[in-house]
Amino acid sequence: MQSNIIVTGVVVIYLLVMLLIGYMSSKKIESNNDFVVAGRRLGPVLMAGTLAATEIGGGSSLGVVQQGMQSHGLSAAWYIITMGFAFVILTFLAPKFRAAMVKTVPEYFRRRYGKPSGVITAIIMFIPLIGLTAGQFIASSVILSTMLNLDYKLAVMIVGVVVTIYAIMGGLWSVTLTDFVQVFLIIIGMIIAVPFATNLAGGWDAVVANVPPETFDIFKGYSLMDVVSLTVMYVATFTVGQEAVSRYYAARDGKAARQGSVLAAIINFIYAFIPTIMGIIVLALINMGKFNAADFADVGARYALPVLAMEAMPAVICGLLFSGIVSATMSSADSDLLGAGSIFANDIYKILIKPKATDKEVMVVTRITMALVGVAATLIALFNTSSILSILMFAFTLRAAGSFFPYVLGHYWKGASTQGTIASLIAGTIVVVYLENISAGYLFGIHFTQPIVPGLVAGLIGFVVFSLIMPPKNPTTELAEEE
Repeated sequence: MQSNIIVTGVVVIYLLVMLLIGYMSSKKIESNNDFVVAGRRLGPVLMAGTLAATEIGGGSSLGVVQQGMQSHGLSAAWYIITMGFAFVILTFLAPKFRAAMVKTVPEYFRRRYGKPSGVITAIIMFIPLIGLTAGQFIASSVILSTMLNLDYKLAVMIVGVVVTIYAIMGGLWSVTLTDFVQVFLIIIGMIIAVPFATNLAGGWDAVVANVPPETFDIFKGYSLMDVVSLTVMYVATFTVGQEAVSRYYAARDGKAARQGSVLAAIINFIYAFIPTIMGIIVLALINMGKFNAADFADVGARYALPVLAMEAMPAVICGLLFSGIVSATMSSADSDLLGAGSIFANDIYKILIKPKATDKEVMVVTRITMALVGVAATLIALFNTSSILSILMFAFTLRAAGSFFPYVLGHYWKGASTQGTIASLIAGTIVVVYLENISAGYLFGIHFTQPIVPGLVAGLIGFVVFSLIMPPKNPTTELAEEE
C-alpha cells in the first residue's frame, strides 16, 4: 500500500512539473511567432529533445516491449531505429525547411502553389491531428489507469486537462521544454529498469539461456523490405506532419536544425534497444516461471512492463518509470494539439474567415482551437469511440502520400506547378484509399504493408507529369510574400 502511494506521488509530482513548465513558458510568449515556432530560437539540444519526444510515443515504448517479448525479439528495435534513419535523411533537408521562414506546412503550400493548394492542405492536415491527439490521450489514460489502478475515465480527464493546459499556456516553447524533460525521463526510466529486471532473472546469462536462440536474430520480425518501408513512412510523415516539421521551423538557424536532427537520430538509435531488451527479459522471466503471464492478462500483454515494474522495482524507481511511460504518449499528444491549433488559426481562420486578423487575434484563435480540440479528443477518449477514431487515423495516412513531393521538391525544382501539386494530392489520396479500404493492401498483385509507399509513388508521378505538362508561368522556388 505504501509503495503504491509513493509511485502515485512521483507521477503526481511529474504532472505538476509539466503544468509549472507551461506556466513559466507563458511568460516568454509575446507574439504568434513565439507561440507557434518558439520565436525561432531553438538550439540543437532542445531541438533534438523535442523531435525525439514527439515521435517516441506509446508504440515506441510499451509496444516495442510487447514485440520484443512476444514475437520479434531483438528485431523489435527496428521500429525505433528506422525513426533514426528518417532523422538522418531529414538532416539534408533541415536547412531548407528552416530557410523557408513559414510557420506551418499549409502556409508553404499557399505561398508556393497558391491559396487553393494551401486551403486543401490545411484541411487534409488539420483533421488527422484531432485523431492523433485523441489516440495519444487514450494511450496515456490506459497507461495511467493501469499503472495507478485509477478509473479509466478519471485518467482521461487528468491527461486531457494537464496536456491541454500546459500546451495552451506556452505554445511550442512549453511543448519543447516539457518534451525535453519527457524524453530523458523515459530513457532514464527505462535504463534504470533494465538492471532491476535483469537481476530478477538472475543475470544476463540466465536471460539468454531462457529464450529461444532466434530471439537475437535482428531480422526475426522485420524483413529488409519492412525496414525500408518503415523508413519511407517515417520520412514522409515527419516531413509534412506539423507536429514534427514545426521543430525545424523553430530552429535558431539552418545549422541548428541540421545538428538537432542528427542528435535526435542518435537518441533514437540508443533508445531503440532499451525497450527491446526489456521485452526479452520479460520473456525470459515468464519462461523461468518467475513472472506469470496471467498477471497482466486482464490489461493485455502491452502492459507487461508496468506489471513487472510493480513486482520487481523499488517504489521511487517504479514511479520514475511510470512517469516516463506516461510522458512518452503525452509528449506526442501536446505536439498534435499545437499542430491542430496552429494550422486552423494560421491557415483556415486567417485565410478564409478573417484575412485582416491581427497577430494577437490569430494567437488567441490558436489557443481557443487547441482548447476545443483538447475537449473533442478528451470526449473521444472517454467514450473510446473506435469508429470515429479509425476514420480520423485513416486521414493521417492520407496527409503524407499526396503532399510529400510537392513540399520537398518545391524547395529545389523551379518547374513545380500548382497543377502538379493538385494532381499529386489527388493521386496519392486515391491510391491510399484503394489500398486501405478496397484491396486489403494489394496493388497489381503485390501486397504492401505500408500503403503510403505506393501512395507516394502515385503522388510523385502525378506531380512530375502535370508540372511538365502545365508548368508555372514564373518558374521559381521563392515563396510569395503575404500581407
